[in-house]
Amino acid sequence: MIIMFEWDLKKKVIAGALAFGVISAGVCISAIYQPPAKTDKIYASALADFEKGDYQNAYYLFSKISVFSNLKPIAIYHRAECAKMLDDDKSEIKQYQILFNNYPKHKLSVRSRYLAGQKLVKNRPQLAMKYFEHIIHNAPDTDYAIASEYYLGVILKNKYENAKIIPKSVKDDIQNCFRHYIEKAPAGKLALNAVYEWLAFCDDISKDDYLLMAKTCYLFGEYEKARELIHKTDIHEAWALDVKNSYAMKNYSRAKFLTENGLQKHAQYVSEDEIIDAVDIYTGLSASKPQAVDRLLGLAQGKGRDYLLSLKCQNVSQSDKTTCYSHLYLKYPDGRFSADALANIFFAKIKARDYENAKKIGRDHLKKFPNSNSSPMVMFWLGKLAEKTNSYEEFSNYYKGVIERFPDSYYAYRAYLKLSGFRGPLITSYINPHPVVYPYKYTRNNIIVKLVELKDYDIVSELGGDDEFIKSWVLYKKGDYSHSMLVARDAMEKIQSKPDKYDLRWRLVYPVIYYDDIKEYAEETGNNPPLMLALTREESYFDPLAQSVVGASGLMQLMPSTASEINSKYKLGMEISDGLFNPYSNIKLGNYYYQFLRRNLEGYDISSVAAYNGGIGSIQRWKTTLHYNDTDEFVEQIPYPETQNYVKKVFRSYWNYIRIYNGNN
Repeated sequence: MIIMFEWDLKKKVIAGALAFGVISAGVCISAIYQPPAKTDKIYASALADFEKGDYQNAYYLFSKISVFSNLKPIAIYHRAECAKMLDDDKSEIKQYQILFNNYPKHKLSVRSRYLAGQKLVKNRPQLAMKYFEHIIHNAPDTDYAIASEYYLGVILKNKYENAKIIPKSVKDDIQNCFRHYIEKAPAGKLALNAVYEWLAFCDDISKDDYLLMAKTCYLFGEYEKARELIHKTDIHEAWALDVKNSYAMKNYSRAKFLTENGLQKHAQYVSEDEIIDAVDIYTGLSASKPQAVDRLLGLAQGKGRDYLLSLKCQNVSQSDKTTCYSHLYLKYPDGRFSADALANIFFAKIKARDYENAKKIGRDHLKKFPNSNSSPMVMFWLGKLAEKTNSYEEFSNYYKGVIERFPDSYYAYRAYLKLSGFRGPLITSYINPHPVVYPYKYTRNNIIVKLVELKDYDIVSELGGDDEFIKSWVLYKKGDYSHSMLVARDAMEKIQSKPDKYDLRWRLVYPVIYYDDIKEYAEETGNNPPLMLALTREESYFDPLAQSVVGASGLMQLMPSTASEINSKYKLGMEISDGLFNPYSNIKLGNYYYQFLRRNLEGYDISSVAAYNGGIGSIQRWKTTLHYNDTDEFVEQIPYPETQNYVKKVFRSYWNYIRIYNGNN
């Protein structure tokens, strides 16, 4: 009886203790629990204080973010940033350690471990080495792993810097660290440091490694140092780099000599891209490009001949193009220029009115090169051929095919005009601009959506991983429009099956920038506003400080002499010396210049756009010397490849602005 009583008493005590524990835990949780709205408000206030430079208060506010919030690890990272700005290394490192120890799988964990390692390189090198080795082992595909290689090299170098005898294995390890970094990131932030650290420590460097270092020095504009290192390399493998470096140093005679000599003796040892770079420098320095190409063709023994042949074919007469491109295609049927060669044979047959063979070649092209850069051109012209025979269903299918498969191309624009029955070259002078917004309406990653709302752009970029469109959006939000567009453009080019026009990523590729000013002066001069927007995009990617090697400046890339003439002709009363880098002034002058071209070219925008790049005299000459039946034939026969491509790029941009912002398919 007594035993039973004691047992019941024990149960009551245990139950009471548990109840007290639950109640206490509940009280504690309720004490630290934050409603999401309150958390967001605190976080936003902390970010605002950080932006204002009030790092002390920002540090305090970030500490108030609840442990139950998925913003907590990010808040810890921001506390480290605050400590950094306050020069409190101890607190900064501590916050990084809290983050990667408590949240080891969070994406910021790798970054935090890397930054902590950076801070510890000098004072606690062994711990720093541990952190860097952990990153290399557990996150090998990240930029942090690449940079960790550099710091491992620095730590080893510092350790043995004053040693009288350095084991060969240590030297090898140091060289491997610097070598791996430069190989993977030749233009990385630490690459030039790696070069000089390596040179200062080692004296048994191979010729291949000297070449690696020379490439990095060239990329950083250290041309004298690059030249010094090139002289220590194997001439077979270094000649193309020597060409580019000599050109950068304005030693043009040496650049030309090296190109000629290299094509004769060393071309097999370098990549095709390097050969192309050398050839382009050589032809750009020559008074006659056709003669320069013929000279190099006589010297080239193997690699590079296909590129030279393609250049030669661009400059022969229309009657000789079939023979030239046929030779190129038969000799290099699977080369990088074969699709373009076959497309040119196809068009040459059209010009010769050999329509049956043209159709056969065009179909063969689409079968062999379905996704090449020349495929939309071939598909469009097959449509035009079908139109000649009144095969409505056939030409309609080809035009629709261009729009469906290559919706953002110049030829989609031309196909749309054909299907819509437009006689003129333009569609509309109106667009309805929409802002650039976060490129994904729907995402399962709620934390990124939250950070977007809170405008924590750097962390959005970090958590976005390898998504180039997120990187582009962050760059845009920071005002780096040109870089943002380049990143988005390259990312979109990699997508084979393009998203529909409503996809928000298109706005990053074709953002509407400076449009109020463009529209004002386009309307004042009678120009088409979306077309002027497209032209501005292609000229400068909306960089108001853009300047070409020949001196064209600003948003619409005007030469000072041209701007002065237009200013005087139209009595605009503008100051040219500084005005070209002023967006407002540049846009005004550019529109008046375009108006001048358009009035002198009978109002044709295709001709005017071509003249904006190739000069009005060239266009007037081509209009009388080229044999063409319509606008499409004229564009395909523009003798200057640069001008022809420019026309296509401008109208491609124009088409995309229309379809993205005005509802056309």
